[in-house]
Amino acid sequence: MKRALISVFKKEGILPLAECLKNQGWEIISSGGTAKYLQDNGISVTEVTSVTEFPECFDGRVKTLHPKIHGAILNIRDNEDHQKQVEELGISSIDLVCVNLYPFEETVKSGADFKDCIEKIDIGGPALIRSAAKNFQDVIVLTGKDDYNDVIDKINSGEGVSYEFREKLALKAFVHTSHYDTVIANFFKDQLGDDSLGETLTMTFTKVQDLRYGENPHQRAGFYKSVEDVAGTLPMAIQLQGKELSYNNINDTNGALEILKEYSEPTVVAVKHTNPCGIASAESGYEAFVRANEADPTSIFGGIIATNTVVDEEMAKAMVPIFLEVIVAPDFTDEALEVFKEKPNLRLLKLEDITEKPKTYEFKSVGGGMLIQDSDDELIDELKVVTDREPTPEEMEDLLFAWKAVKNTKSNAISLAKDKILIANGPGQVNRIWPTENCIAHAGEKAEGSVLASDAFFPFDDCVRAAAEAGITAIIQPGGSVRDQDSIDVCNENGIAMVFTGKRHFKHT
Repeated sequence: MKRALISVFKKEGILPLAECLKNQGWEIISSGGTAKYLQDNGISVTEVTSVTEFPECFDGRVKTLHPKIHGAILNIRDNEDHQKQVEELGISSIDLVCVNLYPFEETVKSGADFKDCIEKIDIGGPALIRSAAKNFQDVIVLTGKDDYNDVIDKINSGEGVSYEFREKLALKAFVHTSHYDTVIANFFKDQLGDDSLGETLTMTFTKVQDLRYGENPHQRAGFYKSVEDVAGTLPMAIQLQGKELSYNNINDTNGALEILKEYSEPTVVAVKHTNPCGIASAESGYEAFVRANEADPTSIFGGIIATNTVVDEEMAKAMVPIFLEVIVAPDFTDEALEVFKEKPNLRLLKLEDITEKPKTYEFKSVGGGMLIQDSDDELIDELKVVTDREPTPEEMEDLLFAWKAVKNTKSNAISLAKDKILIANGPGQVNRIWPTENCIAHAGEKAEGSVLASDAFFPFDDCVRAAAEAGITAIIQPGGSVRDQDSIDVCNENGIAMVFTGKRHFKHT
C-alpha cells in the first residue's frame, strides 16, 4: 500500500488530492487540524501518533520529528541495506509528503508581538519537506496547491509521477524552505536592529509579475518585491490605467521616485534612462510640470513623470498632449482620470506614500558575485563658501536644487539650474568638461545667470572657465582636488561664487 503524509496549514485544494489518494488505495497519515479537516470531509486518516507510538508534546511543537516518520521518507527504496533496516525497525515507507508551513510571514506582517511570531516558526514542516525533497526519486513532495492537479492527473492516469517531475517538485520545495528561513532570519535582524553587511548574505523576494522582456527584447526579465511591504516604493503602487509596465518602465520610474524624494516643495521630475531630463519646483504641481517640460520639451518625449502632488484636471490637460510612458503620483482626481482616458495606454500609478524615504540597499551583480552598498541617502557634509563672493540667497536656493539633481545623474555629471528649474543636464561622460560643454550648449541663452552643480570635484579649472564664459554665476561641488585652488582662482577672477559640500555623489549605474 502506498502511503501519504498530509499536514497543511492552508487547506485550499487539499480535498481533491486526498480523495484521489483514497480512491487509489493510499493510506493517508495526518495529525491535528489537517486530520480533523479530512475526517470531517469523509477522508479516513491514520494519526501520526499511531505511526510513531509517541504522543504529541510541548503544545504540539513535537509531532512528526520521529524516526518512524523521517525514516519512512528518507530510506532509499533500491538500497538493500536501507530496506533491511526498514524491516528491522518496523518502518513503513511514506511515498508522498504534502506540507505547507505555519504562516510566519503573515503573522509578522499582522503586527503580532514577538512571542506570537516565534510560535509561528515551523520546525517539523520544513524538516518533512527537506527529507522528502532529498529523497525525491522515491518520494513526491508537494508544497503548494499549484501542483496538486498535476499530481492528481498523473496518479489517476496510472502513469505515475516521473523522475523529472519529482525533481522539479524537489526544486520548488528547497526554494520554499529557503524563502521561509530567510524571512525568519530577516525578522531576527530587524528585532536586533542589525543592519551590518555580514559574512554571508541571504535575500528573498516574491514575484510581482513576469515581464515581456528586459532592457532589450532578447533578455528575459521579471519584477520581484521584497517580502516586507516598504512604503513609498514602486511595488506598493496601484496601477490605475495603461499597458503593463515593462522592465525599462519600472527601472526608469524607480529612478524618478528616488530623485523626487530629494524635494519637499511641489515638484515634478521627468526621467529618461534613469537620468533626470526635467525637474522643477513651484507653487503648484501644474506650474512645476509646465516649467519642467519647457526646460527640455525634446527629452521629455517618451519619458517618465513623477510628482509629489495630486494630479488634477489642469495638470492632466497639460500632460495629455505629450507622449509619456508613465505618470506616478500620490493620487489623481476623478477629473484628471477622465482627461487621461484620451491616452488609454498611458500608465498611471498611484503611490500614496510617495515622499517616504525607506532605508534600502543598492545591489549590482558582477561576474561570479554581487556588490552591495547602502543607498546614497546623505546630501551634504558641510556647506563651505570658498570664494571671495558668497552666493545670494536665490543662488544658494538654486545651488541646492541643482545639487539634488546632479546627485541622481549618472557620472560624470553636470547640472544647470535657474529659478528652481533644471535647465540642462549632462550625464554619463568619461570626463567632466564634456558634460559641462553639453549643458551649456543645450541651455543656450538660459545658461546666463544659472548655477552649476558637479557630482565630483574638478580636477582642472577648464569647467570653471567654460562656466564663466557662459555667464554662470555660482557653482556647487564636493571639493577635495589637489588643484581646488586653481578653480577657486578662476571663480574669483570672474565673480563666480563657489560652494563646497564635502560630499561626493558618484553614480556609475
